[in-house]
Amino acid sequence: MWIIPEEVLLANALWVSERANPFFILQRRKGHGKGGGIAGLLVGTLDVVLDSSARVAPYRILHQTQDSQIYWSIACGSSRKEITEHWDWLEANLLQTLSIFDNEEDITTFVKGKIQGIIAEENKNKEVPEDEDSGKFREAELKMRKLFGMPDEEKLVNYYSCSYWKGRVPRQGWVYLSVNHLCFYSFLLGKEVTLVIQWTDVTQLEKNATLLFPESIRVSTRDTEDFFSMFLNINETFKLMEQLANIAMRQLLDNEAFSADRSLPKPRKAHKNISTLKRDLDARAKNERYRATFRLPQSEKLDGHTDCTLWTPFNKRHIVGQMFVSNNYICFSSKGEDLCHLIIPLREVSVVEKADSSSVLPSPLSISTKNKMTFLFANLKDRDFLVQRISDFLQRTPDKQQHNSKEQQDPSSPVFPASSSPPSSLESRPAQYYSPDLATATRGLLSIFKRDAPEELGPKAAKEKMKEESWNIHFFEFGRGVCMYRTSRTRDLVLNGIPERLRGELWLLFSGGLNDMAMHPGYYADLVEQSMGRCTLATEEIERDLHRSMPEHRAFQNEMGIAALRRVLTAYAYRNPGIGYCQAMNIVTSVLLLYCTEEEAFWLLVALCERMLPDYYNTRVVGALVDQGVFEELTRECLPLLYERMQDLGVISTISLSWFLTLFLSVMPFESAVLVVDCFFYEGIKLIFQVSLAVLHANMDQLLGCSDEGEAMTILGRYLDNVVNKQTVSPPIPHLHALLTSGDEPPPEIDVFELIKASYEKFGSLRADVIEQMRFKQRLKVIQSLEDTAKRSVVRSIMTDSAFTIEELEELYVLFKAKHIMTCYWGASSSAAEHHDPSLPYLEQYRIDLGQFSQLFGALTPWGCGTHTPVLAARLFRLLDHNKDSLINFKEFVTGLSGMYHGDLTEKLKMLYKLHLPPALCPEEAESALEATQYFTDDPSPQATNLQAAEARDETRNDNSKQKKEEKIQDYRYYLRMWAKEKEQKKETIKDLPKMNQEQFIELCKTLYNMFSQDPSEQELYHSIATVASLLLRIGEVGKKFTNHTPKKPENHHRTRPASLKLPALEKEPSTSMQEESKGGNPSEVQAPEAPVEQAESPQSPTSDEEAKDDTSVSSFSIVSASSLQCEDIAEDTVLIGCGEQRTCSTLDADWSISFEQILASILTEAPLVDFFEKRKDIRIKIADCKGQRTIERQVSSSSDCELSLLSG
Repeated sequence: MWIIPEEVLLANALWVSERANPFFILQRRKGHGKGGGIAGLLVGTLDVVLDSSARVAPYRILHQTQDSQIYWSIACGSSRKEITEHWDWLEANLLQTLSIFDNEEDITTFVKGKIQGIIAEENKNKEVPEDEDSGKFREAELKMRKLFGMPDEEKLVNYYSCSYWKGRVPRQGWVYLSVNHLCFYSFLLGKEVTLVIQWTDVTQLEKNATLLFPESIRVSTRDTEDFFSMFLNINETFKLMEQLANIAMRQLLDNEAFSADRSLPKPRKAHKNISTLKRDLDARAKNERYRATFRLPQSEKLDGHTDCTLWTPFNKRHIVGQMFVSNNYICFSSKGEDLCHLIIPLREVSVVEKADSSSVLPSPLSISTKNKMTFLFANLKDRDFLVQRISDFLQRTPDKQQHNSKEQQDPSSPVFPASSSPPSSLESRPAQYYSPDLATATRGLLSIFKRDAPEELGPKAAKEKMKEESWNIHFFEFGRGVCMYRTSRTRDLVLNGIPERLRGELWLLFSGGLNDMAMHPGYYADLVEQSMGRCTLATEEIERDLHRSMPEHRAFQNEMGIAALRRVLTAYAYRNPGIGYCQAMNIVTSVLLLYCTEEEAFWLLVALCERMLPDYYNTRVVGALVDQGVFEELTRECLPLLYERMQDLGVISTISLSWFLTLFLSVMPFESAVLVVDCFFYEGIKLIFQVSLAVLHANMDQLLGCSDEGEAMTILGRYLDNVVNKQTVSPPIPHLHALLTSGDEPPPEIDVFELIKASYEKFGSLRADVIEQMRFKQRLKVIQSLEDTAKRSVVRSIMTDSAFTIEELEELYVLFKAKHIMTCYWGASSSAAEHHDPSLPYLEQYRIDLGQFSQLFGALTPWGCGTHTPVLAARLFRLLDHNKDSLINFKEFVTGLSGMYHGDLTEKLKMLYKLHLPPALCPEEAESALEATQYFTDDPSPQATNLQAAEARDETRNDNSKQKKEEKIQDYRYYLRMWAKEKEQKKETIKDLPKMNQEQFIELCKTLYNMFSQDPSEQELYHSIATVASLLLRIGEVGKKFTNHTPKKPENHHRTRPASLKLPALEKEPSTSMQEESKGGNPSEVQAPEAPVEQAESPQSPTSDEEAKDDTSVSSFSIVSASSLQCEDIAEDTVLIGCGEQRTCSTLDADWSISFEQILASILTEAPLVDFFEKRKDIRIKIADCKGQRTIERQVSSSSDCELSLLSG
């Protein structure tokens, strides 16, 4: 490409001049192209180690005048072809013009100006995207694609210099991290190492430091472990690897391919070596941390953050921290942990103004809200820019003043009203399932079904009143609603228990559900109307579990509570079909409905399933399994002695799933578990881990003495059953969890407040970021383990129907799934990607289309047919695609391969036979055979009849007559018999196969010819198939005499002669050759010539352009004998078998047909054909070749030789 002219000091250092004229020099870099010797090896090594190949192209053109010592680089190229085009242009357009100039300075000025003009014109015509990556990075991406054979759809994220440890020898090179692959390339002194790992294959990713591998990154797959070290910035590299592996796991889980975020804010400073995708991933990571810290909706995107101070009126101090600004929120987090958090929704902001600066309060910013709260920030570095950004976001924020009645109410009001949503669209039309008039639309079920018992107004009630008063004081000092200052004092109040009347309000506030509800008024009501009345798998499961949800509570012993639970669960299943409904959601939602209105319970469920407990409630409870692994890891770190014993007993995996899925609601008494839920909504998953560890610690001595799993489960179950809440004011609810008590001695009671307090004292040091790091590590293990389970499940389901071994089936499944996933990488619009449904059974989840099947077929089939292989693959695909959706699943794929590898002679021939009949053989292919026949006829005639169409008409006629007879039978026993027949597995016999017409027979011969072309016994097979084809043609002629009863007109008699296949002329007479072959042991052929057979010519060579390009297809329609030398020998000397004169015909004979039994019997007479089809072939060799080598090491003369071979391949 043309480049802006740059001065070159040393023109010949590391470069070789190849062409020259008075004004220009074309040079090649040493180490590229042929030869090079030691110097070439050294330059190639330097290019890789120092990354000069990403900056320096292997070819360049310099400009120099005769008397000047200064060279100017004006063009470069990655290939000889590209640089030659530039050289030719210069010679054709500039040489003559430059010879006119007298002054050398004018020549140089003219050349530089011309080149700059060309570049400007190219950039003008070329639309450059706004976020285009830097030139150096684009060259590195191009190099990656060339080295590893990646398509243009594969995007490079970043690349780093590092060492790859091959054994104990480090290979210095470059690791390329793309969206879907980890690639490594090294070239050192003629040795090249190439490594490609798919992120979806990664099972473990660790950063460790050992004596052998200092500060290295270990990448583990199911088969290998690879170590990379000597990174300049290992932390940045490892974080990027984590992100890319996470994206791959999400793809395995949800089949969601990576898509770049086009709405990223533009960087204020251009980064030279950072790609757009890298910036995208960095922004995603910041957004995730930001949303998790402040419990914001998933759509929120961080715009920026800055250091500042916040004035806190409750303690009269300026707190140092950071301000975060996004499209809908302004948030603050103090530097000290748990000191102060603040969330200000822009929908609440009324005034943003810059206050006067002073030495005490530099660059202050005042933000006022609609509920009369004012927040004062100071020490802002770029206050003007910040105010402008906030103003821009405020202008885009719709006025939702009418939706903020919650925060504008009297702070002393203890009841959190639910009717804050505006009138929805339901008010304009009659609501069928949900309306604001419902009792559950304004109050929680607990307040509706609360019993007024005077005896309860005792010490417990007084304690409850004191809690409410403490919260009212807190609201007065720290604010109420979303804009409340959240401090350590807030956490202390939560740990002491939230009053029942405030529980719904505070759950909604701490979870972030309040923000969702405020931003989507009327959403729940509309969702209920849309979802109710539908019948889906999720609604059936919901109906089954409705009456199992807290049946011991009065609220769910009547239709009001059941109906509310049904509406919430059905609305969420409709909102998020990826999750739908999962067991345990009913238990959690029923507790939410006790304290919240329906709409609030719905948004709390959204916050739980989509933010606080991600992936917990999908079909495979992946999130709960991940946290179960995290819990095991925490147990090993915090309670090492107990961990070893629990692992021996296998208890942790059994107990933790129910604890996490239901937040202890199913294993603790309700009054106690609800306090755990209070703390969970404030602290997040950290609290659940703390309490779980505290439960194990409290029972450590007993658990260490357990002899089996059952005893350990009994100890833990009895302990949790007796965790009590002595401060509750609600009437006791019977705990239906089995009381695992033993003996007459009553078990001791455990105060839930003491349990939570102990969890903070012993395990309060757990941090959210550490838990997230553990989650990533476990997520890789869990998802890959689930993938292995899916593989085993699929293999078991088809094991009895296939002759392949379990190991072979598993290897085939890996290849099959990889093809499907590749479509998601590089062809998101493919039908296979569009039709993927993770809720389907494992066997149906991965399906491939024709393109992917053709690639696998070409790599695995034992019937290699050269360029004819894709045609055979397409036919087999149509044969296997029973439901005609253009996709086949793994079972269908294995069925096709199994017939080719493990079928007996008859089964293999039957499959080959069916591949040349409809639906495998499409009409277009049959027409091509017809055209090929007409090419060799002297008297073309359009009169041709389709035997298949005639047969179809006959079948239709027969079916109609059968239907008329069957219409008389109406009794149920007939339909039962028909249903039973449909359920029975029909075994196809050779008699069920339809006959093959002449067009189809020609295609079969063409396939056989191509199939034998690569076999060691090629000549013997050709001779055998020639004999068999001649015999079958005669048999077809004889059969025609018995089946054709229609008299033919005399004038058309010569046009109905069949096209016979021809043999090349041999050194001896063909008839003699055939007679000798008949004497040699083919008794079925002896009688054939005696029959009155009419012969005609058949084509010699293909007519289509594509077929003409194939050397082996010249005689695709001809059958040659063993003594024929080359396909090109077939010419005018070709004669007909058993006929002294050549006869002509114009079209294929519509009455000619042959049956499978006749083909089978004829092939059995030829030993080479029998040996070919009975020979056992091992698919494991094909599988090994198909999987390819992950690590390639080979000796090459120079780096460019390697690159050229890759490019040509």
